[in-house]
Amino acid sequence: MKRYLVAGLLVWVPLGITIWVLHFLVTTLDQTLLVFPEAVHPDRLLGFHVPGLGVLLSFAILLLTGVVAANLLGARLIQFWEGVLGRIPVVKSIYSSVKQVSDTLLSDSGHAFRKALLVQFPHSDAWTIAFLTGAPAPAVAEHLPEEHISVYVPTTPNPTSGYFIIVPKSRVRDLDMTVDEALKYVISMGVVAPRGDGLPPGARPAPTAVPALADTASDARN
Repeated sequence: MKRYLVAGLLVWVPLGITIWVLHFLVTTLDQTLLVFPEAVHPDRLLGFHVPGLGVLLSFAILLLTGVVAANLLGARLIQFWEGVLGRIPVVKSIYSSVKQVSDTLLSDSGHAFRKALLVQFPHSDAWTIAFLTGAPAPAVAEHLPEEHISVYVPTTPNPTSGYFIIVPKSRVRDLDMTVDEALKYVISMGVVAPRGDGLPPGARPAPTAVPALADTASDARN
């Protein structure tokens, strides 16, 4: 009986958690329907609530914003809006910091979270998964004896919290796995190991080297 109960849990626990996460996301995004006036609210017009309508609305807003921001007029409007926010004392600090981080993480040309690494942490006898985030700022790099890189060490099982550390490049090991595989490995506490590609070691392509400090520092300054 115990074996059957465990087998049943292995089926229903992942499914239940997946449904719970999706329900949470849909319920949260449905709050965007509050932007409609009460007289033209979809629930009032239709006479019933349509689950997921907020998801479609959020997608449409993001798509429309991207279309507007991609043209010249939209870019000028965004510059004007950022200029207005830049004149508000407290908002300026928060907005500029969040924008710099989001631009670095979401930019196709950036190196942030584009490479999974193996680093010694929290001491020299232990190794853990980390992600390349860039190079130390010039004000920091001038005090370091050798070439260093900046990495983010996620915590388990919640990778959204972690540690930002600066480590010597010579002590970092490249990993032959994608960022997604590394995240799954971290979240599962090492239980879900990355799947191999079925190729012998000699037939695998050489892993991409960690970007040079000069190139990464140049991207950070830009």
